[in-house]
Amino acid sequence: MKQRILVVEDEPAVARGVKDALSFNGYTVDVAVDGPSGYRSARDQVFDLIVLDLMLPGLDGLEVLGRLRRDGCVAPILILTARGHEGDRVKGLELGADDYVVKPFSVRELVARVAAHLRSRALAAGSQAKVTLGTVEFDFARRVCHRDGKTVPALPKEIDLARFLVENRGRCVSRDELLMKVWEYPVAGIQTRTVDNYIMKLRQKVEPDPARPRYILTVRGKGYRLADA
Repeated sequence: MKQRILVVEDEPAVARGVKDALSFNGYTVDVAVDGPSGYRSARDQVFDLIVLDLMLPGLDGLEVLGRLRRDGCVAPILILTARGHEGDRVKGLELGADDYVVKPFSVRELVARVAAHLRSRALAAGSQAKVTLGTVEFDFARRVCHRDGKTVPALPKEIDLARFLVENRGRCVSRDELLMKVWEYPVAGIQTRTVDNYIMKLRQKVEPDPARPRYILTVRGKGYRLADA
């Protein structure tokens, strides 16, 4: 079955170019031309990945992104943002975007990033690893987590962050390393609260008392460490 992608983009030439390139590479592509229709499509249908422009009529891309994540949408979301709008890129990542591409962009780069995210999901699905942190069991194969047999809502990057911490259990990992390895930031030294916000989200899920963490520990001035089992 072909993987299905939603492109939310109001510029006809950009939307057509992205759709043609993705279709040529074997994906089924739907297009929405404004924020409200993009939100409704992503909310009511199942997509393997969403390409979301931030400058949209009716409802801007950041609002669409925030609503989708609050609704429980777990599909990877790749945002398109104008060059120089670093604040929007950071805000998008903090709201739960998985990646971003800066306009004007290379269609080849966009297709490569889409393929990389879908490949990452497929590799994770091939793993049978299940790990319990505190009160929550993470199923990295299915990219979900449970508490007492019930699904606990989690953003894709929360799952990715938990997995990276598990893979590096006992070792202090810096914010820069997490940004580059989990969020795929191209360089270190970017000032953002993204990592801290997601650590807070994980602690709220797994820690009996998030204010006094037992599992996800802060190494002052250096980063975070997952306590030894």
